[in-house]
Amino acid sequence: MKFIKIITISGLDGSGKSTQIKLLKKHLESKGEKVFYFHSISFSLPNKVLDYFKKKNDEKKKNDENSVTKSSWIGIQLRKFVLPIDLWRFRMLRNKLRNKGYNYILSDRYFYDTIVNIEYLSKKELKSIPNIPKPDTSIYIQTDPKVIMTRNKKIPDQGLNFLEDKKKILDRKTTVWNWKIINNTHKNKYKTFEEIKKAVSGK
Repeated sequence: MKFIKIITISGLDGSGKSTQIKLLKKHLESKGEKVFYFHSISFSLPNKVLDYFKKKNDEKKKNDENSVTKSSWIGIQLRKFVLPIDLWRFRMLRNKLRNKGYNYILSDRYFYDTIVNIEYLSKKELKSIPNIPKPDTSIYIQTDPKVIMTRNKKIPDQGLNFLEDKKKILDRKTTVWNWKIINNTHKNKYKTFEEIKKAVSGK
């Protein structure tokens, strides 16, 4: 059976995850690899339900890019309940992609980020975490929240406190999930990408 590699990039909103995923996808495809782009938050069932209702409201639709900074108790429980289902759906997707001849799944955010979001919203650490398919390469782009807020590109709408609180959770998880940490606070995207290429190639 064909082996398909999973590469994930996690980090704060505005840290450059999507930019690096695009660069990596282009790089791998230039080498003849068949690559699938995956986004765990967009893939999740709760997000699909929210998107459905957002499309019913033109004003909310304009704000689709905004991240969730708070949730009701029911919303948090729904995320916890659906996570194992989403993991099962992902395994099914991975099998389909393998059968279609894909070599890589590149994940802009991963289920690690889903757990970070749940812990941020609930303000406490999850005691029980479902078994997450282990990536072949898992990268955490570590970035100073203050620098993110001063960059010329789109500034995260959630604000500095949101980024700082979320970074504390991400930093704490580095020992749990054994991420490859790449700090891009004071680097341009191409220097960061060179480090990511080395991490993916194992050099």
